[in-house]
Amino acid sequence: MTDTDNQDKRTLREVASEACKCIDVGVAVLPKLLLNEDVYASTVRSEFNAIVVEHHMKWAPLCQDLPGPIEKGTESTRVGRYDFHHCDQIVDFGLRHGMKVKGHVLVWHVTTPSWVQNMTAKELSEQIRRHIFTTMGHFRGRIKYWDVVNEALAPDGSLAKNIFLEKLGPGYIEQCFRWAHEADPNAFLIYNDNKVEGCGLGDHSRKADAFYELLKNLKAKNAPVHGAGIQAHFNAAGVGLQRPPTPIAVKRQIRRLGDLGLRVNISEMDVRISKLPMDENMRTNAQCDIYRDIVSAALSEPAFDGIWLWGFTDAHTWIKHFYYDGDQPLLFDKEFKKKKSYYAFRDALGTLSIGGIVGGKQKLFQRNGELEPWGKVWMQPEPNFVSDKSSNILPSGDSNPDWLQR
Repeated sequence: MTDTDNQDKRTLREVASEACKCIDVGVAVLPKLLLNEDVYASTVRSEFNAIVVEHHMKWAPLCQDLPGPIEKGTESTRVGRYDFHHCDQIVDFGLRHGMKVKGHVLVWHVTTPSWVQNMTAKELSEQIRRHIFTTMGHFRGRIKYWDVVNEALAPDGSLAKNIFLEKLGPGYIEQCFRWAHEADPNAFLIYNDNKVEGCGLGDHSRKADAFYELLKNLKAKNAPVHGAGIQAHFNAAGVGLQRPPTPIAVKRQIRRLGDLGLRVNISEMDVRISKLPMDENMRTNAQCDIYRDIVSAALSEPAFDGIWLWGFTDAHTWIKHFYYDGDQPLLFDKEFKKKKSYYAFRDALGTLSIGGIVGGKQKLFQRNGELEPWGKVWMQPEPNFVSDKSSNILPSGDSNPDWLQR
């Protein structure tokens, strides 16, 4: 057997460990799949050193619509009722196999129980605090890392007009972090958002700029926020605000977040390709470029501490339920076979040098600019917008989740 053969058999977990022991290579998991002890579970164990609960730890699933023993389809209407059955199974699995576990997510308006709608501001505030203390208290000593607030920004960079902002005002974000710190003073607390991965892209990075300013302001107030999660749900065919950022733009964003004293992670990465032209080589190249080059750029920054994939096999991905069926956004195909994107991603894990090479082809920085635009063989051209520019203005404060935004 050759050295190359040995290299090819290294898992993501092994490559990350060899290259830099402080890097998390995590994945979002589902309990019904993880507990079967089949190829799904064995792949999670062998390939990843960290896990995050994909859905069941959010507020509504815990308290209203996905508790363990309750009959399927029966919602709980009792305020303060919790069931950690599914979450405990996932957390125990991770700890049993020596994996870091991240809690996701304490406060997100999209997955908040419906029964908070008619509460007064005081009642809502009390229930948010109760939820944070109950959830973090249950996992204290088992989960140290928490996504505290998720997607509080609208696509235009303003605060999303959600129930928390409308009833509690903009200070709710800071208050949630203070409550989380009070609930567990040893916890590592993260603010998480989407479409904030790259800066220096003009109008395309206005939300990324708002993300930075939000965290800068929180740090200025000595709020206990320790990390920034940049989601990285990428659409290779995206244009406008949906266009994938360049590796250099991602590197710049991580650099300035790190300068605030924050640790930065890519928190929910997947790469959609089905909206590209029906050219298999183009789709494969685009997915490989994004996984390899974005991760390589991120890993070259000292403040960066991990990559979390939102699933690993195309057989089980949220994309087909929330965006469109038939996509293949992950590293393993539906038969759990490694795709070319797996090897591209794995190659990136070995490029942990500041000022290194992106994907073995293109330097992260060039004195005279880039010789060739990144992604030129697959990046889609911007459409010709109508002359009435007012029709292209995003609504301020849009609180829709990403899959419902334009």
